[in-house]
Amino acid sequence: MRIVTLNAWGGARHDELVAWLPASGADVLCLQEVTRTPGLRGWTRFEDADRVLPQRADLFDDVRAALPGHQAMFLASDSGPVHDEQGGRHRQDFGVATLVAPRLPVIGVDSAYVHGDFTEHDEWTVGDRPRNALAVRTVDRATGRTVCVVQAHGVRDPAGKGDTPARREQAVRLAALVRRVRRPGDLVVLGGDLNLLPGSETFSILAGAGLTDLVGPADTRTSHYRKPVRHASYLLVSDVAAVKHFEVLAEPEVSDHRALVLEL
Repeated sequence: MRIVTLNAWGGARHDELVAWLPASGADVLCLQEVTRTPGLRGWTRFEDADRVLPQRADLFDDVRAALPGHQAMFLASDSGPVHDEQGGRHRQDFGVATLVAPRLPVIGVDSAYVHGDFTEHDEWTVGDRPRNALAVRTVDRATGRTVCVVQAHGVRDPAGKGDTPARREQAVRLAALVRRVRRPGDLVVLGGDLNLLPGSETFSILAGAGLTDLVGPADTRTSHYRKPVRHASYLLVSDVAAVKHFEVLAEPEVSDHRALVLEL
């Protein structure tokens, strides 16, 4: 089974992303920064006090079109205004999406907010936006083992990626979701853009839930990210012996984040 997690950057590199997705071989694809604007296609402009970014109007639909056989789930963390190419204002949902290959049965789904709760923004805020996590249980028919895949997009703090009370609470909520959704004998995989430094106390909290990080201090950013701190995305497993191969994918560059690829 191949599990891929990626912060999709709102589809800013849409052409490269949708060309790569079928070739990625992902049996379970976990995406963060996924957009959904009902009734609108093409490009939009996202803007907050810090930045202006191009985003796909409906990245969720774009991804589903690239992987038409996969079972697709989208979970909104919050919602706010974007503008289309003619300047029209629309309300866009923002969150995470998990897609599961048709050969794999989905036998359980759960979710939790790891920071805040769903918010309808009149204007996007820079920090303290809600974040959520999505868990899917499936069966690896090659081995007969049940695999629980949890993904999350960690809280963004303009002050940096250091530990804060909000990130501690985020870790506690993530660990609680893992404990709630897994069953005896499950292999648990947790990944996503956690917005943390490698030495974060989060990893000690998640170790208490039986999870070991595979990324460590590796660079998880592409050339499209200009800031000096190159840590963001992580992937943890409950059984390191089950890992056949793990890679932080440097190419192709389909986002400002590198994809994390796990073979079980």
